[in-house]
Amino acid sequence: MVEELQDTRRQEPAFDLGEREMLEGWLEYHRTTLLLKCEGLDDAGRKARPVTTSKLSLHGLVRHMAEVEQLWFGRVLLGDTATKPFWSDPAIEDSELAPLEGAGWEADLATWQGACETSRDVAASRDLNDTGDRRGKPCSLRWIYLHMIEEYARHNGHGDLIRELVDGSVGC
Repeated sequence: MVEELQDTRRQEPAFDLGEREMLEGWLEYHRTTLLLKCEGLDDAGRKARPVTTSKLSLHGLVRHMAEVEQLWFGRVLLGDTATKPFWSDPAIEDSELAPLEGAGWEADLATWQGACETSRDVAASRDLNDTGDRRGKPCSLRWIYLHMIEEYARHNGHGDLIRELVDGSVGC
């Protein structure tokens, strides 16, 4: 029997936390999971797109999630109109995912981590019932937390498959 080691940076929230602490805890859990999926790979491994019909790579997922963080916490909750950090060509759907030629891992990782930190700061001073605007409709911080957990969980599932196809690693 192979025993899986638990990375101490990623902890499931306790079963009896309050709502906000639970939401924050699960979002941090999934942010850390994405980071763990990328660790131990070289640049080619992180940029690999092993599913030939997909633009998805681990590097691309990190870039995508930087934009998702900025969209929901910045644009929706704050009304910030800053441009997306990686959206380079309006004619190419999901241009943050590909192409990745010339994309630097350290810079892109720092952009994503900065977006996560900004999101934490934005949310810290707000109530779960506080709203921003999403396409002319109010959108609560509570909804944003739930959506972000869902978004990370879905993409971490993609990351599981990508990582297994790239180097055979499973788990984390």
